[in-house]
Amino acid sequence: MNTEKKRSFIINFIYCIILAAIAVLLLKYALPMLTPFVLGFAIAYIMKRPTKYVVRKLKIRYKIAAFFMVLLFYATVGVLVVLLVVKAISSLQTLISAIPYFYETDIAPMLSQAFDGLENTVLEVEPSLFGFISGIEDQLLQSLGKMISSVSVWAVTTASSLATAIPGLVIKLILMIISSFFIAMDYDILLGFCKRQLNEGVVTFLNQVREYIIGTLFVCIRSYAIIMSITFVELSIGLNIAGLEHPILIAALISIFDILPVLGTGGIMLPWVVISLLCGDYSLALTLLVIYLVITVIRNIIEPKIVGKQLGLHPIVTLVSMSVGLQLFGVIGLFGFPIILSLLRNLNDNGTIQIFK
Repeated sequence: MNTEKKRSFIINFIYCIILAAIAVLLLKYALPMLTPFVLGFAIAYIMKRPTKYVVRKLKIRYKIAAFFMVLLFYATVGVLVVLLVVKAISSLQTLISAIPYFYETDIAPMLSQAFDGLENTVLEVEPSLFGFISGIEDQLLQSLGKMISSVSVWAVTTASSLATAIPGLVIKLILMIISSFFIAMDYDILLGFCKRQLNEGVVTFLNQVREYIIGTLFVCIRSYAIIMSITFVELSIGLNIAGLEHPILIAALISIFDILPVLGTGGIMLPWVVISLLCGDYSLALTLLVIYLVITVIRNIIEPKIVGKQLGLHPIVTLVSMSVGLQLFGVIGLFGFPIILSLLRNLNDNGTIQIFK
């Protein structure tokens, strides 16, 4: 009996490993190649209900309604993307061109003033360290000058890389647009063909997965909207106490960065603290540091609980899955792994699959 249990355990374990390996391979290699068609299907799926509504109201053929609804979608998104790209490029050009001037007129004098004060203090306390401090100052200013110069080189290199990547992106974009039109016009036919290739149990399973994932995505959006709102309130109160102008606007802008796993609130607050210290505004620097620490502590406490509660997972499970997902697949893994675990838990609870006891 024990031998049978061990054999069964080994078989199930190997089966799970194979499924996990297939899933990873699909996500890493197959999905990037099929991205245009996956996005085209997603757009067709999004436009399915509006298309059916137009068909009911206007009494026209489904294919005609689907064609014009997808066309309207791309026209709206296209206009918004063009406006955002033009604005972003204009702002980036202005920022890059202003960096050298800002360095010469603001940063370099500010650093020189800070080091002058440090040198005066050293002369009073320990004169023998004066030469050491002066050497550090010269090296720091030279390094910053080289770094500012390298920004321009980096900008040119990045622009060249983007230019070489544009043809591939254009081809993928064209494939996505064409596929979304064809899929939208024949959505029911294509879906029906795919369903006929599968048995009824698999179709039921896939429908459960689809419905749960779509519902869970909205749950995740709502969860992070709650977290952003809490961060916004904390920032608004803290910046208002600090006596800064336009605290609500600044808090709104920083709270948007809070959702990003790499930048986060620290991507704005910590450089702000350093700049305040260099400018000699120690009170503001301390206040900003306290605000950042409070926000970070509260976020690390509430994020696993809010996301885990919405997904039906324990906070520690949510935290581990977010960490592993971020390290393996970046931002997609950060959001995707908790959703996958939540899906497995739901399917297990429904008796569709048997993974956990």
